Amino acid sequence: MKATLRKIISLSLAGLMMASLTACGGGEKAAEQKKDGATGPYANLPKVELLLADSAAKDAAGQLFDEAFAKRLEKITGGKITLDVHSNGDLGNDMDLLRQMKSGDIDIVGCQIAPVVSFVPTMAIFDLPMVFAKYDGNTIDNVLNGKTKTHDAIEAAYDKAGFVYLGIEQNATYRLATSNRSLNKLEDFKGLQIRTMENKNHMAFWTAIGASPTPLAWGEVYICLQNGTIAAQENASDTCLNANLYEVQKYLANTNHILYANQLSMNKKKYDSLDPAYQKAIKQAFTEANQEMRPKMADIDKKSQATLKAKGMTIINYDKAFFDQILNLDTVKKLYKDIDSQVNGLGTTLQNELAGKK
Repeated sequence: MKATLRKIISLSLAGLMMASLTACGGGEKAAEQKKDGATGPYANLPKVELLLADSAAKDAAGQLFDEAFAKRLEKITGGKITLDVHSNGDLGNDMDLLRQMKSGDIDIVGCQIAPVVSFVPTMAIFDLPMVFAKYDGNTIDNVLNGKTKTHDAIEAAYDKAGFVYLGIEQNATYRLATSNRSLNKLEDFKGLQIRTMENKNHMAFWTAIGASPTPLAWGEVYICLQNGTIAAQENASDTCLNANLYEVQKYLANTNHILYANQLSMNKKKYDSLDPAYQKAIKQAFTEANQEMRPKMADIDKKSQATLKAKGMTIINYDKAFFDQILNLDTVKKLYKDIDSQVNGLGTTLQNELAGKK
């Protein structure tokens, strides 16, 4: 009887010890979860660090967007996903970054659209000159990031290329031309030696209006403008400001020829390897960062142009007749047809959806 009682007591003590250890373990785990702030679907998931790279200059809209995206993602997941952000071309130019994302060496890349065309040919729809110029930011965002045929086609094209399309950041701001020649009318562009990105359609546009385009690495632009190797370049106003182009250029022309948009995309294998909760968080972080940055983009453009003017640049604006003149050129009409052919008619779909046509 005594032996049985001792056995019962012993088993009871062992059970209490196990319960205590379990409670301690659970407490430590709970404390750890509380420490990293993760709750809900992220609480039991492993921590992940992702590498995001961009060529955007410090304080440019693209760089600010990357930082906003990183902060949103970390906040959403309670610190379970962190981003190691490298901007200002630290890891290479746009083409270098996209190649590294393709190979899996970089997880996420933020960059402008033009270089993406080499990897995702469908993105040539953004090369249609002045196609977005008459629409506001909300209309454009609804087509590019909403439930549209254009969005679905872009998403499928990224998937085919081994990427995941996270979205387009823009607010109806544009690439503009800087020059040492006053570009007041179409004839003034004739023979203009202008630097472009490495994009055949961009070059075709400048050729179509009589200029002489040449692709050139961004890191070489300032010195080439300074020594007269080239006479002009085209970029967004904040980029022109942050690169100090007012030191080597006299005029800023609001040509509005290409939408100033930054895409954010991710290596598909890396994305697919993540828990669905993390995948959802990444998409949510983009949406939130886009909503945060869009009103700031218009303000950045306005302030950048004002600062460039204060630093001595002359701002050139155009009326509707100027844009109509360009779009009515036979050479530009041909370019529209060529690009639409490149993207299997998606250019027409884009134009219809922008105009509200089904």
